[in-house]
Amino acid sequence: MKLFSLLAAFISTASLAHAQWPEFRGPNMDGSVDGALPTEWSEESHVTWKKEIHGTGWSSPIISEGKIWVTTATENGRKKSVLCFDEKSGELLLDRVIITTDNPEPLANPMNTYASSTGVVEEGRVYLHFGSYGTLCLDTESFETIWERRDITCSHWRGPASSIAKWENKLILTLEGADQQYLLALDKETGETLWRRDRSTNYDDETDGVPANSGDMRKAFGTPIFVKVGNVVQVISNGSKAAWAYNVETGEEIWNVHYPTHSPSSRTVYSEETGMVYLNTGLGKPEIWAVKLDPEARGDISETHVAWKIFQRTPKRMSPVIANGILFMANGGVVSGVDAETGDVLWAERGGGEFSASSLAANGLIYHFDEEGLCLILKADREYEVVAANSLDGGFMASPAVTSDHALILRTKTSLYRVD
Repeated sequence: MKLFSLLAAFISTASLAHAQWPEFRGPNMDGSVDGALPTEWSEESHVTWKKEIHGTGWSSPIISEGKIWVTTATENGRKKSVLCFDEKSGELLLDRVIITTDNPEPLANPMNTYASSTGVVEEGRVYLHFGSYGTLCLDTESFETIWERRDITCSHWRGPASSIAKWENKLILTLEGADQQYLLALDKETGETLWRRDRSTNYDDETDGVPANSGDMRKAFGTPIFVKVGNVVQVISNGSKAAWAYNVETGEEIWNVHYPTHSPSSRTVYSEETGMVYLNTGLGKPEIWAVKLDPEARGDISETHVAWKIFQRTPKRMSPVIANGILFMANGGVVSGVDAETGDVLWAERGGGEFSASSLAANGLIYHFDEEGLCLILKADREYEVVAANSLDGGFMASPAVTSDHALILRTKTSLYRVD
């Protein structure tokens, strides 16, 4: 499988040299971490600092140059803010309203906020995204705005949540709403559009009694990944009713697979060992599809390259993680391990509550974070074994981040924590 490699092997190391956790799900885009992380904590122990965050927002922390960045918004969405904290001390370095909106679209979704999209950070610059309400770049030292885009349109229907994905000089934005569904590549230096690719989805069929013209049937919340397949870096992106691969340089559509479900939010994961990507098909009756990557694949590969599918206990929102050849996931109070090669369920056990935050894999352990504040730590093994269960107040919707010295940066619904 040396033909394929994930972003970690090909990413521009110069641009991310000082970014410990540069984007949603970290430097490898999949929640995998080198080294050991804390395994015991509570509100009374192993919390180095705790800082309250005003407003609401499920964006994940991103970390670079000793600074932690998060976004938040007022509940009505009229004010959207960026906060920056010192990584070691928790000191608040910046708290600024950066976008105001007089009449934001109603969320109509209790699981979302107006600040759910995670940005990207690198040495000297942080890129923040609030869907069609605005995308901007700040200097990480002066906090001054370098560029801003307020002209990117989309009726988000139930609010934006897709995070920025970065490849070399490009920022990839996912805009999927009731009226438009497309990917946009911006030049990270200037914010100018490099290419736009509209989805080629067929929305004609009714799904579970919901008409095809419903915004829910067209809406998605996903964030792409990048995989080098042959000589081409592919942008692999799951949306409502289909997933696609595009050429990162041109936006040209390469292949697609089609499914009946809608509104996926899990980020796709990739295994170099199996040469497969694992797509979450979304809400309704969500499935995980294992798609075999092939440099020759073109067009609709639904019947030729899908190695296996699984329906039982498939996540609604959280992104799974792979370790030791096993796909670990959580949904509805059940955690499970699935053989990444075959799709065979190795075990499924009761554990935790509902899960939205994405999981971590580190040092042979799996970290699952639920909406009540529980972190269930399991052995990354073919048999179920609980190592620890730790709780914080507030509950987890945002996914975790990790510092270069292996501290956990955890955002609950109300606060930001450093756990050592």
